[in-house]
Amino acid sequence: MEQSEKIGAYSIAVNVILVLIKGVLSYLSGSVALTADAIHSLTDVISSATVLAGIKISKRKSKRFPYGLYKVENFVSLLSSVFIFLAGYEIVRTVFVEKQALKPEFLPYAVAGVLLSMGITFFFSRYELKRGREINSPSLIADARHIRTDMLSSLVIVAGLVGGFFGWELDRIAALLVAVLIFKAGVTIFVDALRVLLDASVDFDTLDRVKTIIAGDSQVASVNALWGRSSGRFKFIEADIVIKVRDLEKAHAVSRRIESEIRKQVSHVDHILIHYEPRKKETSTCAVPLAKDKMTLSEHFGEAPFFYVASRRESDGVLLSETYFHNPYGKEDKGKGIRISEWLLSKGVDTVYSPKDFKGRGPGYVFSDAGVDVIVAPDKILGIKTLIIFPACKNSRQRLKDNRIPIIFLERKRSRRLFQI
Repeated sequence: MEQSEKIGAYSIAVNVILVLIKGVLSYLSGSVALTADAIHSLTDVISSATVLAGIKISKRKSKRFPYGLYKVENFVSLLSSVFIFLAGYEIVRTVFVEKQALKPEFLPYAVAGVLLSMGITFFFSRYELKRGREINSPSLIADARHIRTDMLSSLVIVAGLVGGFFGWELDRIAALLVAVLIFKAGVTIFVDALRVLLDASVDFDTLDRVKTIIAGDSQVASVNALWGRSSGRFKFIEADIVIKVRDLEKAHAVSRRIESEIRKQVSHVDHILIHYEPRKKETSTCAVPLAKDKMTLSEHFGEAPFFYVASRRESDGVLLSETYFHNPYGKEDKGKGIRISEWLLSKGVDTVYSPKDFKGRGPGYVFSDAGVDVIVAPDKILGIKTLIIFPACKNSRQRLKDNRIPIIFLERKRSRRLFQI
């Protein structure tokens, strides 16, 4: 038997004890408020039994219900609120229909018994509420709140009984106040259960935490939409994101990584569905490591004196910018390749041309994680024979063969400059 089932059984036992105590005291003292409260506790027994049944049913798996029967717990919470309303109705009916007088000789016993029931209710409701929140069980939380109404109503009943010592007619007024407290608790539980059954969104704090986790991944460009709903004690999360990678295998890896992180940081998540699409680039930016002459590819990526960075518009291939940058980390002793790679990422670079492969090296990991394409260019010297027009060339992909090296073809008013990439 799981913890939730054990607590549900304990709740039934506690409520049976409360019914016996209040029933005997109401018979001896003639208190209308105690009679009504005994009826209230009797409905608690039925409610607790329903909660236990709901917990057991919600764990069952069925092919007809692929998302589980978790909402049975919320349905049980809804039924629990109905029992609370019935208890309130019975109290009101008893106040206006039943005609019985208090028996002063039994009032001390009645007060002592009510105080005992308050102690039992107080400690058990705190225990059940704490455990219910730990395992995120809506039915146990609802049952704990329901039982706590006994403690609040008992305070009013004690006041009514004490008033009986002085001949004050407070018993029926106390009963009506108990009814108000009970109806208020019932409305809260009813609304909470109905929100889940109607697939209302999970709370803002949970969604905000999930969004922070997703946006914090280095491969996520943006979060288009985020949804979440509760089902029993569990949460279902769905996200629509834009990622920086185009490779399908890498995209799956990004999705799995995000899902794992969400499950790690957010409790009781049953199902996560992530829709992802590659980022639609309006511009593309390439970087080339160059030697001192600014025309030849540098033999060493990390020690390249200059980096040529050029951006063009994807729609028509128009060159937007071109800049020569001095290598800011060329004189570093260690880790310069990784630091240069991160620096190029800060420039928005999505394609890097290099004379050597980065496989198994620091820059390779950095560029791979960021979804940057690395193209190995074996030839070091510019040549017209290797020309492939970079901007606005519909056949550029077809012409990229036989180890040809792409070249940015830049037109100026009076001259042309060919830069090997």
